[in-house]
Amino acid sequence: MNVIGSRTPSEVSPPRIQRLARLPVFYALEGKRAVVAGGSAGAAWKAELLSAAGAAVEVFAGEPGEEMHAVAAGAAHGPVVLHHRDWCEADIRGAAIAVGAFDDEADASAFALAARANGVPVNVVDRPAFCDFAFGSIVNRSPLVIGISTDGAAPVFGQAIRAKLEALIPTGFSRWAAAAKSWRGRVKDSGLTFAGRRRFWQLFTARAVVDPSGIPDESIFDALLGETESENARLEAGSVTLVGAGPGDPELLTLRAVRALQTADVILIDDLVSPQVLDFARREAKRMMVGKAGYGPSCRQEEISSMMVTLAKAGKRVVRLKGGDPMIFGRAGEETAACEEAGISVEVVPGITAAQGAAARLGISLTHRDVARRLQYVTGHGRNGRLPTDIDWHAIADPAATTALYMPVHTFAEFAERAITAGLPASTPAIAVAQATRPDEKMIAGTIGEMSKLLAERPAPGPVIVLLGKVLADRVQALRRDAEAGVISAKSGLARAQSAGS
Repeated sequence: MNVIGSRTPSEVSPPRIQRLARLPVFYALEGKRAVVAGGSAGAAWKAELLSAAGAAVEVFAGEPGEEMHAVAAGAAHGPVVLHHRDWCEADIRGAAIAVGAFDDEADASAFALAARANGVPVNVVDRPAFCDFAFGSIVNRSPLVIGISTDGAAPVFGQAIRAKLEALIPTGFSRWAAAAKSWRGRVKDSGLTFAGRRRFWQLFTARAVVDPSGIPDESIFDALLGETESENARLEAGSVTLVGAGPGDPELLTLRAVRALQTADVILIDDLVSPQVLDFARREAKRMMVGKAGYGPSCRQEEISSMMVTLAKAGKRVVRLKGGDPMIFGRAGEETAACEEAGISVEVVPGITAAQGAAARLGISLTHRDVARRLQYVTGHGRNGRLPTDIDWHAIADPAATTALYMPVHTFAEFAERAITAGLPASTPAIAVAQATRPDEKMIAGTIGEMSKLLAERPAPGPVIVLLGKVLADRVQALRRDAEAGVISAKSGLARAQSAGS
């Protein structure tokens, strides 16, 4: 069957932001007046936070507790002044922010009403109905600050996330963030182009991640600036990066792939790329769909290659985002050749190919030393949409080989017939995996002799791969037992696929 029709590349907008329970805002309080009503431990903690942000904190409490006295005696940054009396409305006027801590709901309501009447944002501890804003959990690597909110639904969950981030983010990042703040003006005035300045900060970030405990002094600034200036000509020329998006699960992206997506000016996207992968992309990047779906309208390869070259020559950092690994049935050879012919810098970021993702989900080794001596990747889809004519059927029939058959759905019947004719036993274990590693993954287990019928009875949407070989024997039996018992395996969606086709 030939490919039906053609299509032209089309721009797609990044997804709109989803609903926010709270708007995360970082409020500048340096030198501004903040009011705290109450002398409890909860009020003391809020006073300490406000002081740490540089506010001049005035506390109104008839009987402030020990914690509040300690905060006032050792203010984190801005001064903390204790007034040994209850608050009144005049105390709130002109404040930048107001925080109260009350046992009585009527007192809490009165404080909130007074603050709002005077146009002052208000927070009442543990009383969401009287809060214009919430504090949340904080990871402090100032000037790098991370705020975490669960909108009051699960404070313990927010604290657990904060603990995880505390462990992940080195304390030394505070020095690097401070250096970035002090260097920003110098980088802006350095004469670097926009692309050069962005490259400087990429190098800066990479250095900070590798050496978080290092001291970002003048020698490091000079080294980063020199490296950026040496790359300037290449930056202005633009580049192309072929990035493997993996089989679907965005958590299988490599760190290098994420970095490429976050620095791209333009992303050319295959239809088979999971939409969740694009959550890692730079939001400002232009996104173009250049899909090549089998047996449907597809963009011509020549048009895609031409677009890559044109964009790169215009100085753009182009990412060609492909499902799986770009070097495995991804037409990477044609695209790299087009770039090299045009003198465009091209880089390849490998990804996890569908066979690896499916094998991991199945929990099998494709090269188990007891039953397989080699692994072969074979395409079931030639240039004309039919089964390729140059397949080595002797190799396919090798009982000691594991075969991963890509793009097989429309040609599998012919493939199976010719493989069996070449000597591959019809009883050879086979598993078809659709949408490998994705939430809607489906698996169909059987033999090569049965698989054509199974695929026809239980059609699966999206990309499909068929694995063949003795290494699958135990897993096929287990999946069949689960299906017969009506059990959905933790490692597969077989029961869902089979019940859907029953």
